[in-house]
Amino acid sequence: MNEYKAIKDFSIGKETFSVLEQIAQEGARRMLQTAIENEVAEFLEKNKSIQKEDGRQGVVKNGHLPQRSLTTGIGPIVIKQPRVDDRILDKLEGQQRFTSAILPRYMRRVPSIDNLIPFLYLKGISTGDFPKALESILGKGASGLSATNIVRLKKSWEDDYRRWNKRSLNDKEYVYIWADGIYFNVRLESEKTCMLVIMGADKHGDKELISVTDGIRESEISWHQLLLDLRNRGLKTVPKLAIGDGALGFWKALEKVFPATRWQRCWVHKTANILDKLPKSIQSKAKLNIHEMYMAETKEKAFLAYDKFIEIYEAKYPRAVKCLTKDKDVLFNFYDFPAEQWSHIRTTNPIESTFATVRLRTKKTKGCGSRIATLTMVYKLALEAQKTWRKLRGYKLIPFVMKGKKFIDGVLDKMTA
Repeated sequence: MNEYKAIKDFSIGKETFSVLEQIAQEGARRMLQTAIENEVAEFLEKNKSIQKEDGRQGVVKNGHLPQRSLTTGIGPIVIKQPRVDDRILDKLEGQQRFTSAILPRYMRRVPSIDNLIPFLYLKGISTGDFPKALESILGKGASGLSATNIVRLKKSWEDDYRRWNKRSLNDKEYVYIWADGIYFNVRLESEKTCMLVIMGADKHGDKELISVTDGIRESEISWHQLLLDLRNRGLKTVPKLAIGDGALGFWKALEKVFPATRWQRCWVHKTANILDKLPKSIQSKAKLNIHEMYMAETKEKAFLAYDKFIEIYEAKYPRAVKCLTKDKDVLFNFYDFPAEQWSHIRTTNPIESTFATVRLRTKKTKGCGSRIATLTMVYKLALEAQKTWRKLRGYKLIPFVMKGKKFIDGVLDKMTA
């Protein structure tokens, strides 16, 4: 069959996609089909020495399973998965039967589609409008995404969130935590309009989502309740450093629950706040001056840049200078931690970048979302994003940090090692 005929014959119902869409769809189908066939071939080759009592091969390919349609971002793709007869493996100790890592048994949608649903919800799409919205993105024929199925999905995710939000933290140890309040364009059914998010880096250097809950803006009482909940669920090891913006509620609560944790103000937030108090004509130059502080090789050089900024701007722009100086004690603490990790712990970027696509601080939709539904969607998006989070650089130094060893300008003090 030539390429043109394959494309011409590929249609869904009475609707035929554009040639370009068909090419992409058919190409993806062939690649996926080939990958699945190869996966089965490798399994058969691995077990070719296993024989039945009559001498015949024990693990063999046995036709194909019924075809199924997989919903993807380029529309439905029809796949026929090979059937494997490997029942003999049940009788052999230490042998596992075939399970496709590429196409799990009950998969009907690629994970990115499940990720799309929370995103659309937080953008203000109502449940009844989901089929139409998804059809415009995925094309006609996207099965399994009716309004009824969307409701079922949301219910199962809500159950997942509730279990996750009560999980034990007894075995968890975090060296760093990042905290931020995230505002979405969904009005909740109550006055709690802010999502409080905490991420952490564990003793192995892996970042993970620790908590997502709602609060009354970014108040001390809301953060206090969240941090107490973490401690009550077993988080006994005190984080060595907390990174956040200037919201006073979090820091006051942190001081009560984890008083030994050191503070690090986010330099991205601090930079934006300082520049906001300067004329636009000099903001570019001022930004470079600020950059010299937190990008300096040593704390001493950072303070030289700090003093330089004050000298340049204090006379004419005292509000901008005050914005900087009021947090002097908590802006340079990162210099007392491994230099390899400075890029991770100077800012709340791990949280900011995760929610950049759905964060919106001003505009509100007309409709309201339920509290649990919105929490669930935020949780789902963050958990999906967690799969792409990178391990901390210099993670082998974390045990020294956890033990309280001294770092001078990012370098481990050999006298305390």
